[in-house]
Amino acid sequence: MLGMGRGMAAIGSAGLIPSPTGSPSWSGGWPISKAAQPEIARIGAALAAGNHRPEAFRAAVIRRLMRADRALLAGIAAYRRHPFARDLPDPPAIWSEGDSRILDHAPGSAGPVALFVPSLVNRAQVLDLMRGRSMMRFLAGQGVRPLLLDWGWPGAAERDFSLTDYIAGRLERALVAMPGPVVLVGYCMGGLLALAAALRRPDRVRALGLLATPWDFHPSAEDAERARAASALLPGLEPLLQATGTLPVDAIQTLFAGLDPFGIPQKFRAFARLDPASDRAAQFVALEDWLNDGVPLAAPVAREALGGWYGANTPMRGAWRVAGAVVDPGALAMPAFCAIPHRDRIVPPDSARALAARLPRSTVHEAASGHIGMAAGGNAEAALWRPLLEWLRSL
Repeated sequence: MLGMGRGMAAIGSAGLIPSPTGSPSWSGGWPISKAAQPEIARIGAALAAGNHRPEAFRAAVIRRLMRADRALLAGIAAYRRHPFARDLPDPPAIWSEGDSRILDHAPGSAGPVALFVPSLVNRAQVLDLMRGRSMMRFLAGQGVRPLLLDWGWPGAAERDFSLTDYIAGRLERALVAMPGPVVLVGYCMGGLLALAAALRRPDRVRALGLLATPWDFHPSAEDAERARAASALLPGLEPLLQATGTLPVDAIQTLFAGLDPFGIPQKFRAFARLDPASDRAAQFVALEDWLNDGVPLAAPVAREALGGWYGANTPMRGAWRVAGAVVDPGALAMPAFCAIPHRDRIVPPDSARALAARLPRSTVHEAASGHIGMAAGGNAEAALWRPLLEWLRSL
């Protein structure tokens, strides 16, 4: 891992502790993607047939690796010297508690009020990333009053927070402080928090939006095996949890790196080929800066997520409880909007579809995008923003 801050390859992503579904297969200690298997088989057959001398093959591999390494370093250097810096001013805060606050992106608007709940492990700014790539500012320009919950940094009090403390405590108090019932919209892990809060306080929530929100953490036998493997990391992480009261940012980013270890160098090689003055280059830098600016996860939440969600699949089994009550999507009587990105490497589409299938009044939107791209990518307006806007207008 290259560490934190500008110039460091991002190994984090939006939302939750990484989904085992995206984890690579391991063979002989090296991750091998399924897409590479045919090429591996072809090379192996050619070597076995004696069509290539092993020494020549080894030299060719080393030359190829050195070219790839130079391209990676060029991409990292280009990222380090890029002049982009996020300069969006924060809108006014209308509520705060601890380091958490709610930012009002359309003060005084008479439009529908939508409160957005992001994940606990990344900054809320992914929904207000940069000029032209801000879901909040797009919706505000379309007559919606978007409010963004910024969880902030877990301080001394928050380090003891469980999921119940966040949901039945802080999030519920935020809902009570709003001027009236809101549309509650959760992104990734934030969707699980929003769902539980909506079930607890239907008097304060008129509809629920769920963006790339997981539910079934074991959608296949292979996923179940990998999820349990992630859960098995808990004993090794326990010294960190006890020493700091959190799962530190570096540990979270290391977990996320396992989703696609080859993808990180590939994206920096591609960045090296971009025009530094292009919009695509600025967007890349904005997202990388956000990915590298992670937030620690309170130790009790880390234990619940890894041990409960991933290890025991408690949501799907009807065993996830908040303040003693089972979180049951089937009991939600209000309209719901479920956005499921097809190319999601963080939340497998089948995991999110399992939640949509259990909601009595769900509208399902299948987005041709990835987990982060749906929220802040170049195609985000078509992939998510406008479909979400139309649903909000239909309420």
